[in-house]
Amino acid sequence: MYKYAPHLAVIFAALLWSVDALLRQSLYALPALLIITIEHGVGTLIFIPFLKKYWDDIKELLQSGWISILWISFLGGMGGTYFYTKALSYVGYIDLSIVVLLQKLQPVFAMSLAAIILKEKLSKKYILLAFLAIIGGYLVTFGKNSVPNWDDNTLIAALLAILAAFCWGSSTAIAKKALVSLHYSAVTGLRLAVTTLISLIIIIIFNFEILNVDISLNQWSMIIIIVLSSGTFALFIYYYGLNKLPASHTTLFELFWPLSAVIIDWIRNGEPLAFVQLLGAAFLLLSTTLLAQENSNE
Repeated sequence: MYKYAPHLAVIFAALLWSVDALLRQSLYALPALLIITIEHGVGTLIFIPFLKKYWDDIKELLQSGWISILWISFLGGMGGTYFYTKALSYVGYIDLSIVVLLQKLQPVFAMSLAAIILKEKLSKKYILLAFLAIIGGYLVTFGKNSVPNWDDNTLIAALLAILAAFCWGSSTAIAKKALVSLHYSAVTGLRLAVTTLISLIIIIIFNFEILNVDISLNQWSMIIIIVLSSGTFALFIYYYGLNKLPASHTTLFELFWPLSAVIIDWIRNGEPLAFVQLLGAAFLLLSTTLLAQENSNE
């Protein structure tokens, strides 16, 4: 069972991310950049012992390693969230499914960069299973809806969604490169710390007044809950899984996010899964199970 721990870690992280939107509903009145700063700042405090433990390794990190840390901190920690949030702000003008559909391009970016940067070999079997997993994720997400209609009003939102997919997809591959030089605990701590520093610099230069925003006790409590669940904790176990798995495999296990989100909606609102969604879930479970077995055999 232990050999499947990395696979289960990534899947569990995806499950936590699927409830993240529900947790953040009470924080809608706070500026997104402020939430990012506080959340990563609290996470950094938690990971100070790990940063101290691996400080000698961090000091020996080469330029390429620091570039990887900056990439995943700026694009993965801030860029992806910002672009996706901005894309969702256009939902009043376009179909929400367009934004979500383009987000399914994230594995494509991750797989491509894994092959180019990390030299991971993408076998014919893997490509087939990857295609099956992406189709499964699509069917789970849109099983109750028709294919979205495209028009000129979708251009900005589509671009923002693609940028978000690139930020998160590329961060999967780049984080794998950083994990070659550092323990996954150190990579998690550095990403949290650098993201906090970058966001603070942006706030001080461009939007200093948001530091004066009042935060209620309930909002502080929710931020702590997010850090200990879908935020810092999910990131930590995700990097544990990524450390043990190829980046091209890891990004497909992340597709459990739409499946778990649909199941949560089913439980919360009593909306049962349609047959097409069940079919997509079967595709997703079958492909990821075979990928896990393939990785274990290797």
